[in-house]
Parts: sequence; C-alpha cells; structure tokens
Amino acid sequence: MDGFSAEEIFTKENGFAYNDFIILPGYIDFAPDEVVLESNLTRNIRIKNPLVSSPMDTVTDSRMAIGLALLGGIGIIHYNNTIEEQAAEVRKVKRFENGFINDPIVLSPGNTIADIDAIKAKYGFSGIPITENGKLNSLLLGIVSNRDIDFETDRSKKLLDVMTTDLVTAKMGISLNEANQILKNSKKGKLPIVDDKGRLVALMSRKDLVKNREYPLASKDPRKQLMVGAAISTRDESKERIAALVEAGVNVVVVDAAQGNSIYEIEMIKYIKKKYPEIEVIGGNVVTMEQSETIIRAGVDALRIGMGPGSICTTQTTMAVGRAQATAVYRTAKMAREYNVPVIADGGISTIGHIAKALALGASSVMMGSMFAGTNEAPGEYFYENGVRLKKYRGMASQEALEAGGAKRYFAEDTKIKVVQGVSGTVLDKGSIFEYVPYLIQGLKHSFQDMGTRDMAVLHERLRKGTLRFELRSPSAQLEGGVHDMYSYKEPKYM
Repeated sequence: MDGFSAEEIFTKENGFAYNDFIILPGYIDFAPDEVVLESNLTRNIRIKNPLVSSPMDTVTDSRMAIGLALLGGIGIIHYNNTIEEQAAEVRKVKRFENGFINDPIVLSPGNTIADIDAIKAKYGFSGIPITENGKLNSLLLGIVSNRDIDFETDRSKKLLDVMTTDLVTAKMGISLNEANQILKNSKKGKLPIVDDKGRLVALMSRKDLVKNREYPLASKDPRKQLMVGAAISTRDESKERIAALVEAGVNVVVVDAAQGNSIYEIEMIKYIKKKYPEIEVIGGNVVTMEQSETIIRAGVDALRIGMGPGSICTTQTTMAVGRAQATAVYRTAKMAREYNVPVIADGGISTIGHIAKALALGASSVMMGSMFAGTNEAPGEYFYENGVRLKKYRGMASQEALEAGGAKRYFAEDTKIKVVQGVSGTVLDKGSIFEYVPYLIQGLKHSFQDMGTRDMAVLHERLRKGTLRFELRSPSAQLEGGVHDMYSYKEPKYM
C-alpha cells in the first residue's frame, strides 16, 4: 500500500504537527452532502457537527454558545468572571430555544412595563405571561408582548392595564407536535400551557418553531433546550461554581487546567461525578497516554488534548513542556479508545484541513479559539487598525488575562510573580458564525469525501485498521501544497 499507517508515523522519535503530514486520498462513491459528521463530544453527549468553542474570555459567552449549538456544535462558557455571571450566561443559552419552556419568566399584574424592559435587555425577549402572584403554577391572567407596550410612553404603567387577556392556551399533557400545531393555527406568538385549574405550568414560543425549522441540526438536550458547557478551575471555589452551573442547567463541565494530570484535577473530577452524576465532565489538558489514563480512571467522560499548540500560547517555549499536537492527538485517542472515552483536539487549528487531520487521528471533535475569535458572536467590539477590521484575542495566560483572573488555570492565582505563557493580539473580522460555520462544515465534508470516508465511525475504524494512509511532508512539500509562484493573488474570504 502507498503511504504509512498512523501507527507507523506517530510512534517515531519525532513529534509532528498538523502541517507535517498529509492524508492520502481514498475512493469516492458518494457526494459531499452524504457525509455525516455526527460524533460523540463525551461518552453520553452526541453533536451533529464536531465543533467546540474554547472557554476563553475573547471567544465564548452566551452568544457564541447559542450560535454554535444552533449550528450543531457546542460552546463552553469561560470562567474569567464571577460565579453569578457565568451561571447567567448558561441560563441565557438554556432559555434561548425550547420545546416546552418549563421555567418561563413570569410577572404579576402589579409589575410595570419597566420590568418588561429589564427582562428584554437581559434575556433578549419580552413575551411574558402574567399570573395572579407573578409565579409559575399560579392562575394565568394574561400575556404582555411587544405589541402591547411598544407605543406606551409611561414605562411605570402597571401590566394589569396593558396585558392581553384574550388567550389561546393548551392543557398540560399535550404532546409537542400537538402544541406546535395549535401555535401554527392560532398565529399567536406564545402558547401558555395550563393545568385543569388554569394555572400556568409551561410556555411555548412561535420563534422556537421557526428556529427548529431553520436549524435542524441544533444540539439539544432531552428537554429540547440548547446544550451548553462551562469551564471551571481545579480550585475549591469551583465547588460553589459547579453548584450554580448545575442549577442553571449546564450539560457538560470542562475542568480547565493547562496541565491536567494533577491531584487537584483528579479530586475535582471525583467530586463532580459523585455529587452530580448526571453532569458530563471533560478533563484536561493532557497530551500523553499516561496523563490521559490517570484522569480517565478518575471518571472523566471526555479528554481535552493539547499543551501549547494554540496561536496565542507560549507554554512550550516558556515552560519547555508539552507535545506536538498531531502526535498528542493520535497517542491519547488510541489509548482513550480502550475506555470508550472521546478526545477533543484543542489548539493548533487554523484551517479546515487541520480540523480534518485532527479527526483523522482519532479526535471526535475539535476545540477552537482563534478560528472563532474574530466572529460577530465572540465577546468584544470590532475596531480598525490601518483600515483593517479587527477584534481582540488573548491567551488565558497572557498578562491581561492573568490579571483578570485567568491564573486559576495555571495554578498561579495566589503567586506574587505570575509567569506569562501567552500573548494578547488581534484577529481579522470573520463575520457571523452563521455564515462561517456552514463554510467550515461544507469544507470538512469535501475533505471526508477526498479521504473516501462517509462518517466519523468509518474514519476511526480505518485509522485503527491502518487502511487510512498518511505520509510525512518535507518543508518543500509543505511549500508546494500552498499558494506559490504567484506575482499576486486574492485570498478567499475564509483562508
């Protein structure tokens, strides 16, 4: 056979990065749109598209998490904030799209229009049911929507005076499909679900029907809410943080440490799995088989792979510790497969080809920072430098991030002298992830087609059997594989 198996290449004395090798083509008998990218994020969570956003304060808050979940991936909310702030970000994601909204925000007739304004500013919606005492499981009296208050100049007016009382409701126990049909036929924005005594028990939204149609691959939990993850540290304060996150509805927690093979992380993993067995736990970061096995035995449901390959990370240079990312992914994924634990390739990805290579080496998903940092949905504002539209992007071990609380990830929160292991910089405007992610996914499907592989399970099976073939690339081969010998050329929008 041409080329070499991954085992033959990645067990040599050298460590390899994604650019150091190429995947040899396979046989094509299917179209790109027949490729299925669904995979396991963790043991028990599957996502339709294998894209995860990094828990960095210039990458993932609720807007990024909502967008990625709608597009079939998942976002991990950063923890460079207070416990209350992080839990609030998780709630925004969980409230964004539901089938039945089982914990709707409710007000009383005595509340004012100003209270509706505050809810809209915080959560982005304003269709609020009004009950007798302003709580769930109380007698439903009406609903206040934008059309009721848009032209009211007196924002102190009581909701009793503006609410709509001519309501279409559905009885508790109705199926999701039946409730959807009532919403369609009624042409109302909201459908309250009431019990036999007229007390509000749940709510449905017309906007959710539209989103269900537009985003059929959305990552949802059994309650039909968007899935979201959140990062925590190995510090004791994270026990209080995880409690707040669980209450907010988080689906998966990332125990975030630059070097995950520590007693602190092991104890935190065991604590979470014992106290909150329903929560999936991602452990890391690790790069060796030994590190991986240690935290797998502690109880993790997935591994996060990478030490120092990120575009803003200087850990390998500063600390002289880490591993070339492609080798790290292959070696850890091979070991983790024995325990049925998926691995997430974190860092070193700057192209669609890098995503494909990470998956081909055994990763079930990829976590990205810089790839998402310049999008509309990333935290921060755009600014111009020399006529170029940019956004700030910083490593969590950069001077700025350490001062803002990022030192928790590096066991350096209480040290007087903080050693910087990353930089702050800028990234180009990439537009909205609602345009960017579909581009990445379509490119990834073409890559799978070129490899002759229809889905992730087959890809990993070929990797295991050695029928997926690789070849190392010389510096000249890497140069040849890119744009060269041109006087000038125009880069595509997403290079």
